[in-house]
Amino acid sequence: MVSVALPELYPGVLIKRYKRFLVDVRMEDGALITAHCNNTGSMKGCSEPGSRVWLSHHDNPKRKHAYSWELVETRECLVGINTLLPNFLVATAIEAGGVPALDGYDSLRREVTVEKGTRLDMVLYKEGHPSCNVEVKNCTLVRNGVAAFPDAVTERGLKHLRALARMKAKGERAVIFFFIQRPDAARFTPADDIDPAYGKALREVAAEGVEIEAWCARVTETHVILERPLPVDL
Repeated sequence: MVSVALPELYPGVLIKRYKRFLVDVRMEDGALITAHCNNTGSMKGCSEPGSRVWLSHHDNPKRKHAYSWELVETRECLVGINTLLPNFLVATAIEAGGVPALDGYDSLRREVTVEKGTRLDMVLYKEGHPSCNVEVKNCTLVRNGVAAFPDAVTERGLKHLRALARMKAKGERAVIFFFIQRPDAARFTPADDIDPAYGKALREVAAEGVEIEAWCARVTETHVILERPLPVDL
């Protein structure tokens, strides 16, 4: 298992989320804080007013909001909502040999432009072998033990699936990696009821050879741990 340490976190209670990128939180000392939320999804089931949440603090004077939303406590478990963390943790896990399907590469580059107008989260390289293109998606939606993506209609997600299919058609490996940033899922499936076009495209690219990895994470107030792979139901 590979983990990443979280910064010092400050607990509070969620008042509301609005404009996608903002949340109001009542801190333990009674102060009302407006914090940044970098998760652009609907956060279905993870943004209920009254939920216990944790924020990180940043000293950068250029930031409009000094706090960022990191964790939320649902009825089931702690959930990580920071969409920047999965890319870093997955890359770290791959380099440490913690993802068997992606082991054996010599180097890894992050944020790679693979074609005009399209950038993927990482590309793995090994001399004499096809490169491996990887796109990581953060998943926070779990219903009755089933992780589902996306939690809102995603044109950007469709674009990435199609790019991966083109990379595969060129003879390279292509992998979509769903990072379920919570521990209570037993399997993964596309959220057809939320975005049927995405589910259809995921099945199509899988049939064309795009590989699907879905992994669960254990979340604590100090660490997020990439814990175990999940079966994928298409």
